[in-house]
Amino acid sequence: MSTQQLIPLIAVLIALPLILLRNRRPRTLRPQWLWVMPAVIVVLMGFALWGTSMDPDVPHAAFDALAWAVLAIGLLLGGVFGWWRGRMTTIEKHADGALKAQASPLGLILIIAVMVGRRALTAFLEPHAADYGLNPLAIADAFLLFVVGMIVVQRIEMFIRARRILAGGTDAHVEAAV
Repeated sequence: MSTQQLIPLIAVLIALPLILLRNRRPRTLRPQWLWVMPAVIVVLMGFALWGTSMDPDVPHAAFDALAWAVLAIGLLLGGVFGWWRGRMTTIEKHADGALKAQASPLGLILIIAVMVGRRALTAFLEPHAADYGLNPLAIADAFLLFVVGMIVVQRIEMFIRARRILAGGTDAHVEAAV
């Protein structure tokens, strides 16, 4: 394996136990701040998409209808996955009115599966993209849009559920802590 392939693998192996330890107990959920992460991610991914289009080493063929469809599918699949992750988050309402959220371990496992799948799919599709009539840049950008869709829709789902819980409504994933 080259250094370029090894560094992300090592980073994931270091980050995974830290994330698992961090998600063992519920964290305070502040619905009024759930918009911050999607706003940051949209801006950063916008710069990433712009940056890949400016890279002189990457061939820049204009996107055709199939490339735009690949981008839309990446965004849509990310949205579906984000909605599912948001639904899997357990929210507790404490007696003092504070909300606590705990991400599902299954969600983390799915994120790892998506990362591995992305790496495998990219390794397969980029060299063979021309065989299928696909734009390699569109494939790479679709993975970035997947992340955007996932984070934005997850936070929207959590915001809707948190507002419903704070208003005294019920939720399938709510636990009332006393």
